[in-house]
Amino acid sequence: MNSLRNLVDKIKPTFEKGGKLAFLHSTFDAFETFLFVPNTVTKKGAHVRDCVDIKRVMIIMVMALIPAFLFGIWNTGYQHALAFGLDWGFWDIIWYGLIKIVPLFLVTYIVGLGIEFISAQLRGHEVNEGYLVTGFILPLIVPVDIPLWMLAVATAFAVIIGKEVFGGTGMNIWNPALIARAFLFFSYPSSMSGDYAWIGGLQKAANGGIPWNSGNGAIVDGFSGATPLATPSMEALSQKGYDLWNLIIGTVPGSVGETSVIAILLGAILLIATGVASWKIMLSSVAGGLFVGYLGFIGGATDLPCWYHLILGGFLFGTVFMATDPVTSCQTECGKWIYGFLTGAICVVVRLFNPGYAEGMMLAILLMNTFAPLIDHLVIESSIKRNNKKKVKIA
Repeated sequence: MNSLRNLVDKIKPTFEKGGKLAFLHSTFDAFETFLFVPNTVTKKGAHVRDCVDIKRVMIIMVMALIPAFLFGIWNTGYQHALAFGLDWGFWDIIWYGLIKIVPLFLVTYIVGLGIEFISAQLRGHEVNEGYLVTGFILPLIVPVDIPLWMLAVATAFAVIIGKEVFGGTGMNIWNPALIARAFLFFSYPSSMSGDYAWIGGLQKAANGGIPWNSGNGAIVDGFSGATPLATPSMEALSQKGYDLWNLIIGTVPGSVGETSVIAILLGAILLIATGVASWKIMLSSVAGGLFVGYLGFIGGATDLPCWYHLILGGFLFGTVFMATDPVTSCQTECGKWIYGFLTGAICVVVRLFNPGYAEGMMLAILLMNTFAPLIDHLVIESSIKRNNKKKVKIA
């Protein structure tokens, strides 16, 4: 590391003011601060000394997403092999999963980071680390067969319209990854919710083509690419062979990183233990989902027990990794409870009463992102009024 540090220090003057490549200072600074802790310190005013900066928060978030990412690789290959009746071993499944998923990550990072770097250079600002998480989450919340050009357009839309126009990292109103998913859902609905969108190679076979190493391309009789959330009843889940154990492990069709409850909970444990994400938002979101799910169950809107809503679709993934986004969620402690509860409740309401959109978590989080500042404002105003009343009584 010392030799790398010396190399960076040697070429650094070239990118400083007055150097030949001074116009690339933001780009150089981004790579330097990614490799090493910044050597700048506060010059004046009171401040808190802490080793945890934005870069480390983002890295912890990425680490928390790794279990879902790894399982998504395996499940993609497994679902493909299951669909075509292929006798694949573990490494065949992993290899196919990598072939399908790695291009998704390359597109989101190349397009997203490219826009981030260009924006930083034009403005003369530092390159923020916030996109490290956005670029990692986005491939995990889309179908594995999403066309790469669609993903590229959605990524550009999310970074430019959902983030940069507000001033960049820390200034955005809505979660950028969900903005991209919403763009895809409303612009290209068939690619986001069709039965053939969830399993690599299935669309090709349905159209008469033969996917990579798929034998004769024949689909197993009775097999459907529909996700469990597309069949929201106990009878339908049973007919599709989606039992409770399948849903918890995640061996079902769905978005790349959203199917495994176990993998998501591992990430949640890391986020809570490090204090990066709010456990209050997670817990209250689960409570809101259970509450509305129970009302729907006893009211006859569905025959699914309320806790099934937690393990279907992207409920847990959204609760753990996106609803807890510190930029777009509530900042007050009381506000976090309200924000989380309404997020979970609205998600299940959408699922129960909007048959055209089985997954409600995306809309729920975006809606609550919009109202998060208002919730914080009302909480603060309420607290001020209570304190003023106490002072009057004491006086």
